[in-house]
Amino acid sequence: MELGVFSLSDINPESPDSAASRIDDIIDYGVLAERHGLDVFGIGEHHSAPFAVSSPAVVHAAIARATTKIKLTTTATVLSVLDPVRVYQDFATLDLISHDRAEIIAGRSAFAEPFALFGEDISQLDDLFAEKLELLLKIRSEDPVTWSGRFRTPLHHAEVSPRATGVLPVWAAVGGTPASAERAGRLGLPMALGLIGGNLGHAKALVDLYRAAGRSAGHPDERLQVGITSHFYIGETAEQAYEEFYPYYERYLAPRNNRGRGWDVDKQTMLAFAARGGALMVGGPREVAEKILDLKSELGIDRFLGQVDLGGLPTEMVRDSIARFGDVVAPAIRHVHATT
Repeated sequence: MELGVFSLSDINPESPDSAASRIDDIIDYGVLAERHGLDVFGIGEHHSAPFAVSSPAVVHAAIARATTKIKLTTTATVLSVLDPVRVYQDFATLDLISHDRAEIIAGRSAFAEPFALFGEDISQLDDLFAEKLELLLKIRSEDPVTWSGRFRTPLHHAEVSPRATGVLPVWAAVGGTPASAERAGRLGLPMALGLIGGNLGHAKALVDLYRAAGRSAGHPDERLQVGITSHFYIGETAEQAYEEFYPYYERYLAPRNNRGRGWDVDKQTMLAFAARGGALMVGGPREVAEKILDLKSELGIDRFLGQVDLGGLPTEMVRDSIARFGDVVAPAIRHVHATT
């Protein structure tokens, strides 16, 4: 099982952060994740002022030149509003810079802002995403490529360059929508499932739906990989983690910091989410290791990524959390796998 961390690059208005400082920190976290033996580092893509990164490929290119092993992914590429030709070119370039470490997690977008910014009709969201995903997959498998659709001018024997070293990995990002899980399964794409509320039972229903759709479409089980993403923090002990993390978690989710979106979370609700079987991956090393192992045993996941720097968490807390994950939790998880 691959283990890693990611940043959505949020800039909390109650913190002193700026886009420049957040990008500096995110690059540092990617380098640190490799130094502590993690497998994957992800960066989210957003197109509004509360976030620092609109182009994960650019930021990942900086990380690529300071690392040698860690996979560089997105969480997620907002494919619904982007040109798949340009997306492929950007990540093929990153793949060459990083020597075969780039990948894409393609998502529909949870925000309305990008649609107005890029001139796309949000009422066509699902059709836009489906068509653009189809084209992206065709580009990565065919060169030259011939294609036509509803939302973009056709391509006739078009050469899309540069080409990635091999087949550029593409995952499908899934929130809580059954149709999205089924589509990922039908296409035989790995599924990155966001687990940000509820419990393992909710996630299992979507994972089962995904695998059933994939098998019905004729895809072998080994192709139907599942990754889980979740809010994340590892303290020295569980009690310390809960106390330290709560203020940042509360303000990260609060409507006052999300242009009216989100919800207010009290301490007891957070503790319920952080309990065994809950979606929140927060605790001491033992508690987080147990919860990730539960994801493996109950959902059969192939990857776990923790959102490591939300809500204006101080850099020292983020760095310590990454170090505990890589130095303590990851070896424990790998040991269990090696002996079972």
